[in-house]
Amino acid sequence: MVNMAFNQNEFKDLYPFKSNFFKHQSGLKQHYIDEGKGEPFVMVHGNPSWSFLYRDMVKTFRDDYRIIVPDHIGCGLSDKPELDSFGYTLAEHVNNLETLIESLNLKEPVNLAVHDWGGAIGMGYATRHPDKIKRLVILNTGAFRLPKDCPFPWPIWLFRHTSFGAWLNRTFNAFSFIASFTCSIKGMSRKVRHGFRAPYDNPKNRVATTRFVQDIPLVQSDPSYSELVKIEQGLAKLANKPAIICFGRKDFVFNRYFFDTWKQTFPNAQAHSFHAGHYVLEDAGNEIFRLIRQFFAEHS
Repeated sequence: MVNMAFNQNEFKDLYPFKSNFFKHQSGLKQHYIDEGKGEPFVMVHGNPSWSFLYRDMVKTFRDDYRIIVPDHIGCGLSDKPELDSFGYTLAEHVNNLETLIESLNLKEPVNLAVHDWGGAIGMGYATRHPDKIKRLVILNTGAFRLPKDCPFPWPIWLFRHTSFGAWLNRTFNAFSFIASFTCSIKGMSRKVRHGFRAPYDNPKNRVATTRFVQDIPLVQSDPSYSELVKIEQGLAKLANKPAIICFGRKDFVFNRYFFDTWKQTFPNAQAHSFHAGHYVLEDAGNEIFRLIRQFFAEHS
């Protein structure tokens, strides 16, 4: 069911990690990285990326932490089922993350990093298990409803609301392709761009990247709206957790409205912004890694 056609060995220099797979009760296999030893550090990606997003962060921290980076079902090296086998809703992704983490029998609280859709999914787990969270790393993401006065970006509206947008994505990998050129202001090498796009190399592998956009909760009738509200309301349980917020200022989706909302939600958090795009780790990774390491040391 993986429907994987790309050659993983092509990216061994960029992504030199052993593959691990967890089989859910549904029979679906979820891929994850599990590198290093020490305190657990879970990193949750969004759409249309995969665990490849965190490759340099894994390399930076695996000597001191146990790094766990899952690929959501439908993403990366995980199974990519059609809608008759998996609904691709927020609650289902949170359930999968919860089941995977619990299967690892971690003995210590988790450091949690989140990006894009990983914010809602990761915070979904965190708000269910606040006692199992040690520190939070928040990167260009949201875990709440669209902030007041924040416009909904028209390119995302096209993919979310029109059959034409869905067709563009399923036929031409449009969402991942466009993101690979627009989400880094410094620009990524051809190989790195290909690395982001590679798991979505044929129409059968693009169900998740299409459904993630369609599942964005905006109004009460949306399937994942009530789950997002529950997560938003649950963030108060995490208010006493040490948190660091690192945002790229040139993100046209997770913009200053989201950055400000996070600062309001976690007023004691360290907050930093960078001249960077949505793939903030591509543009400002080394500086962010330095800040995270310093932050972890201050909150040891």
